[in-house]
Amino acid sequence: MFKHILVPTDGSELSSDTVRRAVTFAKEAGARITFFFAKPDYPMAFYGEGALIDPTTPERFAEMAEAQAQEILGAAEKQAQAAAVPCTLHSVVSDIPYEAIINAAASTGCDLIFMASHGRRGFSGLLLGSETQKVLTHSKVPVLVYR
Repeated sequence: MFKHILVPTDGSELSSDTVRRAVTFAKEAGARITFFFAKPDYPMAFYGEGALIDPTTPERFAEMAEAQAQEILGAAEKQAQAAAVPCTLHSVVSDIPYEAIINAAASTGCDLIFMASHGRRGFSGLLLGSETQKVLTHSKVPVLVYR
């Protein structure tokens, strides 16, 4: 039924569990996976009395975000390879993860988004309007939520 699954991951424990389950699901369905990570954008520094100044340059921040993306996506890729599930890796810079997820599903031609019920923000994020809830609300692609 589903042939190309987008699996957003943020490296959290539940997200890592979701990657494992998505790989099993894809293998059973004969589908391929695109693992996705939304890299944070460089935070704007505010200067003034009492402001904290981040000594990290935008270039260094981008390097650190890319390294984090490669680490998280690389771990997901290893799981897919171990199960002989074809996969690709995709990441973009975005401070609005739910939009990036929806756009990634559309641009890569995925017919299912398979994601965790909540990520790094935990249950408070789930209760206060998590990225998952926003994807469910706005996506035209079916969404499978793993808990």
